Amino acid sequence: MADSVTVPVTEKRFVYSIMDIMSFLPHRYPFLLVDRILEIEGEKRIVGLKNVTINEPFFQGHFPGAPVMPGVLIIECMAQVAGVMIYRDMPDKARKLIYFTGIENAKFRRPVVPGDQLRIEMQLLSRRTNFGKMNGQATVDGKLAAEATVTFAITKRPGQSGQ
Repeated sequence: MADSVTVPVTEKRFVYSIMDIMSFLPHRYPFLLVDRILEIEGEKRIVGLKNVTINEPFFQGHFPGAPVMPGVLIIECMAQVAGVMIYRDMPDKARKLIYFTGIENAKFRRPVVPGDQLRIEMQLLSRRTNFGKMNGQATVDGKLAAEATVTFAITKRPGQSGQ
């Protein structure tokens, strides 16, 4: 009988799965644009992934024969990753919504196409009770695809009473 050798398995650990993300974000298909959260540092920094596939509904029209992910949806991915961090510890999150209030300095450096994996890193710049500002980058294979600063407001959901 041959000696067995134990080879360490390199396991990619992640902080939140898609099911966890769905427990935080109110978004659902076809507008849930975050697949996994890899890292989170309190309310300072978060890193998430979006796997871009040809099955995305926007590729039907953007652009036939030359599919490119719309830049506004890359920014939305960034905002949703940031939203996981903000919603995560929010009391009464089912009664709240986070809205964009601004997008600053958005730049798109390269096209994002089917088969790409967006790595989104967002950092909190400032936060007051119901308002905040975050800066972030989206990269593909370590190359910058997009960057922006986003501002947000936390409000009660329509039809909800109280704060």
